[in-house]
Amino acid sequence: MASTHRDVAEDRSEDGSSSLPDCGDSIDAQTFEQILEMDDDEDEREFSRSIVYGFFDQAEGTFKKMESSLAKSDLPQLHSLGHFLKGSSATIGLIKVKDGCEKIQNFGGMKDATGNHEEPDPQLCLRRIQETLPVLKEDYKEVEKKLKQFYHDSGN
Repeated sequence: MASTHRDVAEDRSEDGSSSLPDCGDSIDAQTFEQILEMDDDEDEREFSRSIVYGFFDQAEGTFKKMESSLAKSDLPQLHSLGHFLKGSSATIGLIKVKDGCEKIQNFGGMKDATGNHEEPDPQLCLRRIQETLPVLKEDYKEVEKKLKQFYHDSGN
């Protein structure tokens, strides 16, 4: 039985020129493949590269805003930032990043990690965001590294 979260590399030629590195459960290969299909040139991949690198810039800026909002104990802003980055990461198929952002969105909205139950203690929500943000950033760095390898970018 085929999985819906297959590695993009399974559908590529053996030369490996277009294969996405094995990202396990970090990237939804089907979603990412849809973005790759919009590239005019498989070697250059200008369209998908611009989307992915635009996301990198957006994520870095959003993480800084999250840190600042956390320092100010601004749960509504953390809710908004989590929601914002969740949508962007889902668009390109970054599963773990999307999931981490959703948790921050939920905690910022005074809910549990699933968003199904109210959490009346703002300090607990802030602590949960404090615990979630480093994991989210680590998941982001992991997928950023893999995607930069895919685009043959060893710099920054």
